[in-house]
Amino acid sequence: MTERRFKQVDVFTAVPLMGNPVAVILEADGLTDADMHRMAAWTNLSETTFVLPPTDPAADYAVRIFTPRAELPFAGHPTLGTAHAVIEARIAAPKDGTLVQQCAVGLVRVAVEEAGLSFTLPAHRFEEAPQPDIIVNALGGAGAVVSGPRIVNVGPRWVIAELASVAFVESLEPDLAALAAYDRAHGTTGLTVYATGGAGDITVRSFAPADGIAEDPVCGSGNGAVAAFRLDAGQVKPSESYLSSQGRQVGRDGRVAVRFGPDTIHVGGACVTLIDGILRL
Repeated sequence: MTERRFKQVDVFTAVPLMGNPVAVILEADGLTDADMHRMAAWTNLSETTFVLPPTDPAADYAVRIFTPRAELPFAGHPTLGTAHAVIEARIAAPKDGTLVQQCAVGLVRVAVEEAGLSFTLPAHRFEEAPQPDIIVNALGGAGAVVSGPRIVNVGPRWVIAELASVAFVESLEPDLAALAAYDRAHGTTGLTVYATGGAGDITVRSFAPADGIAEDPVCGSGNGAVAAFRLDAGQVKPSESYLSSQGRQVGRDGRVAVRFGPDTIHVGGACVTLIDGILRL
């Protein structure tokens, strides 16, 4: 039996139980792919991460990220939660306020600030969404969608759509079976929708039923993809910032801070550790 340090971190909140939890297995060297798949299915959280020694000398640590069904090249709340856990466990320390994470999309910079952590969104690209009528119909018809759907690839390939109002986003009951079939057919990760409210802030919801996640409580990569979508659409400008709220439909209340640099997008929030212990395998 091997003992490994384990943490469960609530991300995009400073209030326990109100964010998106990620399971973090520290010192994961020696685990096989099959081990990681089984453990991610066992935790049954939207993501479980495994911390490994980096192979790139520019990185402070490496991480692999798993949903209950598949491995992801990158994900937002696992990136922040893992960075929080790594600092707390003294596996790595920020240099000049920054950690560098190695994952399947490459190196991801994580800023460590008094208000929380933020990652620099990996390079993204836009793709036309095939069969957009399937997405529109799954959301309730043409009147629901203001712009999109469009695929934003940030590692995960999110379908993004802007909806008519915050009230519509909050009351939405999408056709999850249709969304899951769409994701399987087109290799997309899921659907993230949003609407703009007062003071320029937005409300977001994310659905990834093909990955066993009917609704993600607070999604970092989905919010990053929305930020890229909004920037490209001219809804925000470089140097601006806004706050996203997500999770109330599943009993959470996450807050995601989005900030734009001249040519970068930063996505961040608070983190809090809820479980700190030993995993025995």
